[in-house]
Amino acid sequence: MRNGKNIRAVEALGVDWMGFIFYPPSKRFVGATPEYLPMKTKRVGVFVNESTEIILDKVTLFSLDIVQLHGDESPELCQELTDKGIKVIKAFGIGTTFPSDKIEPYEGSCDYFLFDTQTSAYGGSGRKFNWDILQTYQGSTPFLLSGGISEDDVQTIQEFSHPMCIGIDINSKFELSPANKNIQSIQQFIKSLKQ
Repeated sequence: MRNGKNIRAVEALGVDWMGFIFYPPSKRFVGATPEYLPMKTKRVGVFVNESTEIILDKVTLFSLDIVQLHGDESPELCQELTDKGIKVIKAFGIGTTFPSDKIEPYEGSCDYFLFDTQTSAYGGSGRKFNWDILQTYQGSTPFLLSGGISEDDVQTIQEFSHPMCIGIDINSKFELSPANKNIQSIQQFIKSLKQ
């Protein structure tokens, strides 16, 4: 998100968290300063292989509530941030099997995990993975479900069940253009999920 009017409109829908991408190569890069930052919705700063110093600087500058790490960040970096009182989401790409050995070292150093579709890039593929793979996850860290979720997935989301799943992450399938969300689609999606 980066357009002030669009941010206000999404916030008015009552979403819990809103992402701001601080990864310059991304087509959704927030830029120097967003036109508006949400007051009620929690602000999530998304970073890829960024230094601790820059992450901390952005947390302060933008009053970020949560930091989402989408690169190859170490458990030690995650722990360093959580030790400073910063909520941390660590994203993991999921392929054809659940990468338990890769995820287990992060248990205890993150507040949340985000399970996305594995790609050669850092997320944002707009593609789904087989959610049944997540039944292998036996960890104690709550997670968000991500990866190409669209309006067509309402029933599948309602049928999906895992004790540690706390929410879903939507993005590209609800965009008119990069960082510009389709308000009507999100509104209908939320309404359908609650039915």
